[in-house]
Amino acid sequence: MSFLRDDRWPVARLIPITSATGVEARERNAASALLAVLAVVDEFGKALLKPLGAPAGRIETFVEVPIKTEGGKAARPDGIIGVTRAGKTWWCLVECKVADQELKVDQMEMYLDLARANGIDAVLSISNHYTTKSSDYPIQLEPKKVRKTAIHHWSWVRVLTDAEVHKQHRRVKDPDQAYILNELIRYLSDPRSGVVQFNDMGAGWTAVRDGARTGTLRKGDQNVVAVAARWDELMQYLALFLTRDLGLDVRQLVGRQESSAASRRDALLDSLVSKSLLYAELHIPNTAGPLEIRADLNARQVTLATNLEAPKDGRSRGRIGWLVRQLAQAPDDAVVEARVTRTAATLAASLTALREDSAPLIPSDTTREIKGFRVSVTRDLGMNRMAGRGAFIDSIVNAVALYYREVLQNLTPWQAPPKKLTIPEGPIEADEVPVPDGIAEGFEQAEDEAREF
Repeated sequence: MSFLRDDRWPVARLIPITSATGVEARERNAASALLAVLAVVDEFGKALLKPLGAPAGRIETFVEVPIKTEGGKAARPDGIIGVTRAGKTWWCLVECKVADQELKVDQMEMYLDLARANGIDAVLSISNHYTTKSSDYPIQLEPKKVRKTAIHHWSWVRVLTDAEVHKQHRRVKDPDQAYILNELIRYLSDPRSGVVQFNDMGAGWTAVRDGARTGTLRKGDQNVVAVAARWDELMQYLALFLTRDLGLDVRQLVGRQESSAASRRDALLDSLVSKSLLYAELHIPNTAGPLEIRADLNARQVTLATNLEAPKDGRSRGRIGWLVRQLAQAPDDAVVEARVTRTAATLAASLTALREDSAPLIPSDTTREIKGFRVSVTRDLGMNRMAGRGAFIDSIVNAVALYYREVLQNLTPWQAPPKKLTIPEGPIEADEVPVPDGIAEGFEQAEDEAREF
């Protein structure tokens, strides 16, 4: 069946009025404010809804719309989005959670059934959970239900980040719409809204932190599993933090062997248990290479690094000079490694030493050349669970900001210079200019036809 709009549905309001209290009131207020802005601020609404499959059409949003289930009972999702184009409407159910409220499997599966029964195209949840992209989902749902109806997820911080990006970098053309978007940002930025910034590594952090030092971590330990999941959430928060400040789409990268959520989790657990190491890569557009992040809980240090190719021309000394000149703003204790042809071994030296002499990175075998570089910076880790002074989270965020500002944003990949055009000396006679065979034959045919005419 097709889902039809009802004029009696309550429209989403920027300033909602509700009789609910506590967390329930905050959920309704946040849902209503966001949905109202999606409908009013055109560029913002279309940008957020396009990845969900919505067409570029007229957006309408409603709150607490009663929809009958197959059993005859009425369900009230927090919101409904409708996007109409060319006489057809794309529909999406919305469920919102704030603060520490968890998404519930039975509730979300009920909404999937409700959507399928009523011809609704998608289901969207919004909470303080983090995911890599909207098509990933933070809780495990029955695969059969997910196959029949599209389900998506946004974190509130991601919504706030997208709003900030539109405000700072993409600009909203209409001044009234810009004001409304700014009001949403102000509302979601207030802790009382229930939107939680990433500020806690979880209840199991202390046990995992101490277990990393004593070598007692085990894959089956739920604290280890929780911290590994929390690490990837921190990486999503970090990507959003950089997206907001740079106005670029920063994303976490995962290798082919870690492309599924399960394989990524297993690989991270193996690394945490065997090496006390948490790791990730971030793709930042227009940079020389991905940003690698390695947090060693045993050594209590975090290392930021980037790999880039060496110039293809010149000798090793010139290639080193090309890199060192780009690292004028980098900290003295940055380490540069050189990858050399025909060997897996690398050469390494501090930036301080290379500023004096490039000799430490020059291969002793003159038949070998430098083919690539790795630039890294290591900083001490805070190990406290909560955000603040001495916190693990803050030390990661601060180290990444420092590395990007002082190293990565200043690196430019090598690019081959354009080929020189060789021009013969002296005047060029007409009969000296070579003419390709096909063109010469065409000239001869044209001359024959002209003579016949």
